[in-house]
Amino acid sequence: MKRSLFLLFIFILPLIATPQEEENNFGIKFSGFVKNDFIFDSRQTYASREGHFLLWPVAESLDAENNDINAKPNFNLLAIQTRLKGTISGPDAFGAKTSGLIEGAFFGHSNSDVNGFRLRHAFGKLRWESTELLFGQFWHPMFVTSCFPGTVSFNTGAPFQPFSRTPQIRFTKYFGSMQFGITALSHRDFVTSGGSSELRNSAIPEMHFQLAYHKKNADAGTETVAGFGGGYKTLVPRLVTDSLLVADESVGSYITEAYLKFKLPAITVKLEGVYGQNTYDILGISSYALESIDTATDNRTYTALNSMSFWLDLHTNGKKFQAGLFAGYTNNMGAGKDILACYGTRSNIEYIYRVSPRFIFNSGKTRFAFELEYTTAAFGTIDTDGSVIDSKAVSNIRFLFGAYYFF
Repeated sequence: MKRSLFLLFIFILPLIATPQEEENNFGIKFSGFVKNDFIFDSRQTYASREGHFLLWPVAESLDAENNDINAKPNFNLLAIQTRLKGTISGPDAFGAKTSGLIEGAFFGHSNSDVNGFRLRHAFGKLRWESTELLFGQFWHPMFVTSCFPGTVSFNTGAPFQPFSRTPQIRFTKYFGSMQFGITALSHRDFVTSGGSSELRNSAIPEMHFQLAYHKKNADAGTETVAGFGGGYKTLVPRLVTDSLLVADESVGSYITEAYLKFKLPAITVKLEGVYGQNTYDILGISSYALESIDTATDNRTYTALNSMSFWLDLHTNGKKFQAGLFAGYTNNMGAGKDILACYGTRSNIEYIYRVSPRFIFNSGKTRFAFELEYTTAAFGTIDTDGSVIDSKAVSNIRFLFGAYYFF
């Protein structure tokens, strides 16, 4: 009942806001799209929302006759990406131009909530002449909105491309074509292997910085984006020991990225590399590990697991037709020291790679998009240093057709 009332309010709100917008040019403007996806996979996959958000194929699971149970193909037909966005304009405040945005989709919060309306973005923004302050929920700072893969798949290049939306406060300073940003964030929908409480109990927000160059020449139809970023977070895995004593334990981890985009009149080239630790909350394959246990007190030490990834995305720039290609690779590099155990469900993956060509056709407000996604993941045994050995690769071929109607 509450959800129905909320949706009714969302659709009635533009009618309420219209007189105000005509009077002072402030209000909310709605946009979005209706989308339907047809999906076919050649085997079972590790994915969310009934297979919609694909990450990688699952490992072999052999029956009594040595047949792979997970080699079963499957399909789905879903419209849960359908999205509604409200762009908000308002009067100046504190000498700054103000704006805001609310965006949701019917993707749900979990597999049991498919078709449920969930929050994607919700933020307010103050913009002075060369300074900007954003507060609310938005893309993780390592998801660079000026340089990310243009895939048809909703995974947008994950797990190679960092993917997460977080509650945050972001400060950006502009120096001509250069900009510097610093962000303090928490975890909500995208969390570490132990949940959002691991970061909250550290009492320290995750911190990120970005240094970027962005130059656009509209007359020539060119654009150049280049940047570097990094971040650090501290987690508290537990509050009490098995001996029911207060646990004073934490594990820190860092992450870095570099990215580049060249847009020419006919073609756009984008690439990014990521190296860091404990990338679980941005849908990466590394987490953290138990390093030692004091048998007398049950006090423990932890260490982060390392990983790297990179991706390349190419596409033509036609308005009615576009062809594109995405390629990505990620590798689990372990801890570089002896450990006792790994946390998280992805620590037995040695590497993943993907190649996915796509074709997009636009006509008016309608788009038909085709993508073939070939993903290989290698699963093995976790060695004493957290690296993966004796791995065996499995592959999935996904055929995806997406139909959009924008409004």
